[in-house]
Amino acid sequence: MALRYLSSRMTLGSRILSYRSSLASLHSHATSFGFQQVREEEKSKLVGNVFTNVASSYDIMNDVMSAGLHRLWKERLVGKLSPFAGMKHLDVAGGTGDVAFRIFDAFNSVKRRALRKVDEASHEETQIYVCDINPNMLNVGKQRAAERGLSDNRSLVWVEGDAEALSFDDNSMDGYTIAFGIRNVTHIEKAIAEAYRVLKRGGRFLCLELSHVDIPVFKELYDLYSFQVIPNLGELIAGDRDSYQYLVESVRRFPPQERFAKMIGDAGFEKVEYENLVGGVVAIHSAIKL
Repeated sequence: MALRYLSSRMTLGSRILSYRSSLASLHSHATSFGFQQVREEEKSKLVGNVFTNVASSYDIMNDVMSAGLHRLWKERLVGKLSPFAGMKHLDVAGGTGDVAFRIFDAFNSVKRRALRKVDEASHEETQIYVCDINPNMLNVGKQRAAERGLSDNRSLVWVEGDAEALSFDDNSMDGYTIAFGIRNVTHIEKAIAEAYRVLKRGGRFLCLELSHVDIPVFKELYDLYSFQVIPNLGELIAGDRDSYQYLVESVRRFPPQERFAKMIGDAGFEKVEYENLVGGVVAIHSAIKL
């Protein structure tokens, strides 16, 4: 058993070292797809294929991989948003509606409406735009909306769109969320810049993303779970090992918390902060456009 554990660690370490070595040869028109080097124009297609493959099992796999914790993480994200009736909100890479439905439920909270004395007119003005580049993910979200009796609800608007080139007007949104999506874009800086552009002054940016664990023993266990267990779960439950292999590799490619926070600040945001959850397995980054 000990030898098997050591072998797993050596194999994982070799893959990461190999990746770091190959990264040095990246040129200005190349980027990463997990631990692979690909041309920039190829990445969006490859990522699109991943989410087309996993769309139908996406939420089930989130439950399995996180032991249901992703639900609490998303509740925490929406709690930081503090939604209010009449708000114009944009949820990017949110095709299945998991975050949008939580925001919608917050709008419709009897307690919240009573405290704020919200009238029906302002309630009707509330709009949550669910934007995703993948139509298959959006179709899952629309189906879930139908199951909730929300197919014709005017507060939920489903939009196929690119996080790096949003179709929304400047200064048009009160809030922006992106959960488990920003690491999949080709140019993270462009996605953050677009978030800044569409937000109104005073608008809040919130990003929930798988991140980096810096507790040594926990990190080793987390790496073993990520590389040895998650791809096998993907094959067993979703019939797709490769997509979940990409998922765990893409997390390791994503900037550490401090560097990502700096990228948000460099885009013009103020009051940039982040909160680590489960030792840094995930982090919620927040900022305001002033």
